[in-house]
Amino acid sequence: MEPGRIGVIFDCDGTLLDSMDVWREVEDELARRAGAQLTDADKDELTTLNIPEAGAFFHDRFGLGAAADDVVRMMDELMLDYYRNRAHERPGALAFVRALVERGVRVSVASSSPQKYLQAGLERAGFAPYVGLVVSVDDVSSSKREPKVYDHTRRLMGTPLETTWGFEDSAYALRTLRGAGYRTVGIYDRDDAGTHEELRANADAVIDSFEELDAETFISWNEVR
Repeated sequence: MEPGRIGVIFDCDGTLLDSMDVWREVEDELARRAGAQLTDADKDELTTLNIPEAGAFFHDRFGLGAAADDVVRMMDELMLDYYRNRAHERPGALAFVRALVERGVRVSVASSSPQKYLQAGLERAGFAPYVGLVVSVDDVSSSKREPKVYDHTRRLMGTPLETTWGFEDSAYALRTLRGAGYRTVGIYDRDDAGTHEELRANADAVIDSFEELDAETFISWNEVR
Protein backbone atom coordinates (compact mmCIF):
# COMPACT_ATOMS: atom_id res chain seq x y z
CA MET A 1 0.00 0.00 0.00
CA GLU A 2 1.36 3.39 -0.99
CA PRO A 3 1.69 5.39 2.29
CA GLY A 4 0.16 8.46 0.65
CA ARG A 5 -3.14 6.61 0.40
CA ILE A 6 -3.14 5.97 4.14
CA GLY A 7 -4.73 8.57 6.38
CA VAL A 8 -4.75 8.86 10.16
CA ILE A 9 -7.17 11.06 12.07
CA PHE A 10 -5.90 11.52 15.61
CA ASP A 11 -7.97 12.64 18.53
CA CYS A 12 -6.11 15.23 20.58
CA ASP A 13 -6.98 15.14 24.29
CA GLY A 14 -6.11 11.82 25.89
CA THR A 15 -4.66 10.55 22.60
CA LEU A 16 -1.86 12.83 21.40
CA LEU A 17 -1.86 15.06 24.48
CA ASP A 18 -1.82 13.76 28.03
CA SER A 19 -4.56 16.22 28.92
CA MET A 20 -7.57 14.33 30.23
CA ASP A 21 -6.66 15.01 33.83
CA VAL A 22 -6.90 18.76 33.27
CA TRP A 23 -10.39 18.37 31.78
CA ARG A 24 -11.41 16.51 34.91
CA GLU A 25 -9.78 19.22 37.02
CA VAL A 26 -11.83 21.86 35.22
CA GLU A 27 -15.05 19.87 35.61
CA ASP A 28 -14.36 19.44 39.33
CA GLU A 29 -13.59 23.15 39.69
CA LEU A 30 -16.84 24.10 37.96
CA ALA A 31 -18.73 21.70 40.19
CA ARG A 32 -17.02 23.26 43.24
CA ARG A 33 -18.06 26.74 42.11
CA ALA A 34 -21.62 25.46 41.68
CA GLY A 35 -21.60 23.79 45.11
CA ALA A 36 -22.30 20.45 43.45
CA GLN A 37 -20.81 16.96 43.43
CA LEU A 38 -20.42 15.20 40.08
CA THR A 39 -21.66 11.63 39.95
CA ASP A 40 -20.06 8.94 37.82
CA ALA A 41 -23.02 9.30 35.45
CA ASP A 42 -22.38 13.06 35.20
CA LYS A 43 -18.73 12.42 34.33
CA ASP A 44 -19.68 9.84 31.71
CA GLU A 45 -22.06 12.31 30.12
CA LEU A 46 -19.51 15.14 30.19
CA THR A 47 -17.04 12.92 28.31
CA THR A 48 -19.32 13.02 25.26
CA LEU A 49 -20.06 16.79 25.31
CA ASN A 50 -18.41 19.59 23.40
CA ILE A 51 -17.59 22.90 25.13
CA PRO A 52 -20.92 24.71 24.59
CA GLU A 53 -22.79 21.56 25.64
CA ALA A 54 -20.67 21.30 28.79
CA GLY A 55 -21.40 24.95 29.58
CA ALA A 56 -25.12 24.27 29.23
CA PHE A 57 -24.75 21.14 31.38
CA PHE A 58 -23.32 23.06 34.34
CA HIS A 59 -25.70 25.98 33.95
CA ASP A 60 -28.89 23.98 33.43
CA ARG A 61 -28.21 21.24 35.94
CA PHE A 62 -26.43 23.14 38.70
CA GLY A 63 -27.33 26.78 38.06
CA LEU A 64 -23.73 27.86 37.51
CA GLY A 65 -23.39 31.28 35.89
CA ALA A 66 -26.08 33.64 34.68
CA ALA A 67 -26.12 31.72 31.39
CA ALA A 68 -24.33 28.82 29.73
CA ASP A 69 -21.99 31.30 28.01
CA ASP A 70 -20.72 32.38 31.43
CA VAL A 71 -19.66 28.81 32.14
CA VAL A 72 -17.95 28.57 28.76
CA ARG A 73 -15.93 31.68 29.62
CA MET A 74 -14.88 30.10 32.93
CA MET A 75 -13.77 26.97 31.11
CA ASP A 76 -11.95 29.05 28.53
CA GLU A 77 -9.84 30.82 31.11
CA LEU A 78 -8.89 27.60 32.89
CA MET A 79 -8.19 25.58 29.76
CA LEU A 80 -6.17 28.14 27.81
CA ASP A 81 -3.71 28.41 30.66
CA TYR A 82 -3.13 24.67 30.46
CA TYR A 83 -2.79 24.41 26.69
CA ARG A 84 -0.46 27.41 26.43
CA ASN A 85 1.78 26.57 29.36
CA ARG A 86 1.51 22.93 30.43
CA ALA A 87 0.32 20.75 27.53
CA HIS A 88 2.56 17.76 26.81
CA GLU A 89 2.50 14.68 24.60
CA ARG A 90 1.57 11.20 25.62
CA PRO A 91 4.77 9.10 25.67
CA GLY A 92 5.82 8.17 22.16
CA ALA A 93 3.07 10.15 20.42
CA LEU A 94 5.27 12.79 18.80
CA ALA A 95 7.80 10.23 17.56
CA PHE A 96 5.01 8.11 16.07
CA VAL A 97 3.40 11.05 14.27
CA ARG A 98 6.77 12.25 12.99
CA ALA A 99 7.59 8.76 11.67
CA LEU A 100 4.25 8.53 9.84
CA VAL A 101 4.75 11.91 8.19
CA GLU A 102 8.32 11.04 7.16
CA ARG A 103 6.95 7.93 5.40
CA GLY A 104 4.29 9.86 3.54
CA VAL A 105 1.23 8.93 5.59
CA ARG A 106 -1.32 11.74 5.75
CA VAL A 107 -2.11 12.80 9.30
CA SER A 108 -4.66 15.12 10.86
CA VAL A 109 -6.38 15.92 14.14
CA ALA A 110 -10.12 15.90 14.75
CA SER A 111 -11.14 16.99 18.23
CA SER A 112 -14.02 18.08 20.40
CA SER A 113 -11.86 20.94 21.71
CA PRO A 114 -11.96 24.46 20.24
CA GLN A 115 -9.35 25.43 17.66
CA LYS A 116 -7.59 27.86 19.99
CA TYR A 117 -6.98 25.06 22.53
CA LEU A 118 -5.82 22.66 19.82
CA GLN A 119 -3.45 25.09 18.13
CA ALA A 120 -1.91 26.16 21.44
CA GLY A 121 -1.54 22.61 22.79
CA LEU A 122 -0.19 21.05 19.61
CA GLU A 123 2.30 23.88 19.23
CA ARG A 124 3.54 23.62 22.79
CA ALA A 125 3.88 19.81 22.65
CA GLY A 126 5.81 19.89 19.36
CA PHE A 127 3.21 18.54 16.92
CA ALA A 128 2.66 21.70 14.88
CA PRO A 129 5.37 20.99 12.25
CA TYR A 130 3.85 17.59 11.49
CA VAL A 131 0.08 18.12 11.78
CA GLY A 132 -1.09 20.90 9.52
CA LEU A 133 -4.71 19.80 9.30
CA VAL A 134 -6.59 20.35 12.57
CA VAL A 135 -10.39 20.21 12.69
CA SER A 136 -12.64 20.96 15.65
CA VAL A 137 -16.21 19.78 15.98
CA ASP A 138 -17.00 23.51 16.18
CA ASP A 139 -15.87 23.83 12.56
CA VAL A 140 -18.60 21.45 11.40
CA SER A 141 -21.27 22.33 13.99
CA SER A 142 -21.42 18.77 15.22
CA SER A 143 -20.00 16.42 17.86
CA LYS A 144 -18.22 13.08 17.84
CA ARG A 145 -21.50 11.37 18.43
CA GLU A 146 -21.85 11.80 14.65
CA PRO A 147 -19.21 11.08 11.96
CA LYS A 148 -19.40 14.54 10.36
CA VAL A 149 -16.09 15.78 11.82
CA TYR A 150 -14.27 12.64 10.69
CA ASP A 151 -15.80 12.68 7.20
CA HIS A 152 -14.90 16.34 6.75
CA THR A 153 -11.32 15.73 7.91
CA ARG A 154 -10.90 12.71 5.65
CA ARG A 155 -12.13 14.65 2.62
CA LEU A 156 -9.56 17.35 3.34
CA MET A 157 -6.82 14.71 3.60
CA GLY A 158 -8.00 13.09 0.37
CA THR A 159 -7.64 9.50 1.56
CA PRO A 160 -9.98 6.57 0.84
CA LEU A 161 -12.32 5.49 3.61
CA GLU A 162 -10.96 1.93 3.59
CA THR A 163 -7.42 3.14 4.42
CA THR A 164 -8.29 5.95 6.80
CA TRP A 165 -7.86 5.24 10.51
CA GLY A 166 -9.14 6.94 13.62
CA PHE A 167 -7.03 6.90 16.80
CA GLU A 168 -9.17 7.58 19.86
CA ASP A 169 -9.13 7.04 23.62
CA SER A 170 -12.91 7.40 23.93
CA ALA A 171 -15.12 4.37 23.40
CA TYR A 172 -18.06 6.44 22.19
CA ALA A 173 -15.91 8.10 19.49
CA LEU A 174 -14.59 4.72 18.37
CA ARG A 175 -18.19 3.54 18.01
CA THR A 176 -18.92 6.52 15.78
CA LEU A 177 -15.85 5.85 13.64
CA ARG A 178 -16.52 2.14 13.27
CA GLY A 179 -20.17 2.75 12.44
CA ALA A 180 -19.08 5.09 9.65
CA GLY A 181 -16.71 2.52 8.14
CA TYR A 182 -13.36 3.73 9.44
CA ARG A 183 -10.62 1.48 10.72
CA THR A 184 -9.83 2.18 14.32
CA VAL A 185 -7.12 2.09 16.97
CA GLY A 186 -8.07 2.53 20.60
CA ILE A 187 -5.40 3.95 22.88
CA TYR A 188 -6.21 3.43 26.52
CA ASP A 189 -6.10 6.48 28.74
CA ARG A 190 -8.55 6.02 31.63
CA ASP A 191 -11.63 3.95 32.37
CA ASP A 192 -14.05 6.87 32.28
CA ALA A 193 -13.09 7.45 28.63
CA GLY A 194 -13.14 3.76 27.78
CA THR A 195 -12.11 0.56 29.50
CA HIS A 196 -9.90 -1.90 27.68
CA GLU A 197 -12.99 -4.05 27.07
CA GLU A 198 -14.98 -1.10 25.65
CA LEU A 199 -12.09 -0.10 23.41
CA ARG A 200 -11.58 -3.65 22.13
CA ALA A 201 -15.28 -3.88 21.27
CA ASN A 202 -14.94 -0.96 18.86
CA ALA A 203 -11.35 -1.04 17.59
CA ASP A 204 -9.26 -3.04 15.15
CA ALA A 205 -6.36 -2.74 17.59
CA VAL A 206 -5.89 -1.46 21.13
CA ILE A 207 -2.67 -0.10 22.63
CA ASP A 208 -1.75 1.33 26.00
CA SER A 209 0.96 3.62 24.63
CA PHE A 210 2.35 4.79 21.32
CA GLU A 211 5.60 3.23 22.47
CA GLU A 212 3.95 -0.14 21.68
CA LEU A 213 3.43 0.70 17.99
CA ASP A 214 5.93 1.72 15.31
CA ALA A 215 5.15 3.34 11.98
CA GLU A 216 6.29 0.41 9.85
CA THR A 217 4.05 -2.02 11.71
CA PHE A 218 1.09 0.31 11.40
CA ILE A 219 1.65 0.81 7.67
CA SER A 220 1.81 -2.96 7.19
CA TRP A 221 -1.72 -3.27 8.62
CA ASN A 222 -2.97 -1.60 5.46
CA GLU A 223 -1.71 -4.35 3.19
CA VAL A 224 -4.48 -6.78 4.18
CA ARG A 225 -8.06 -5.71 4.86
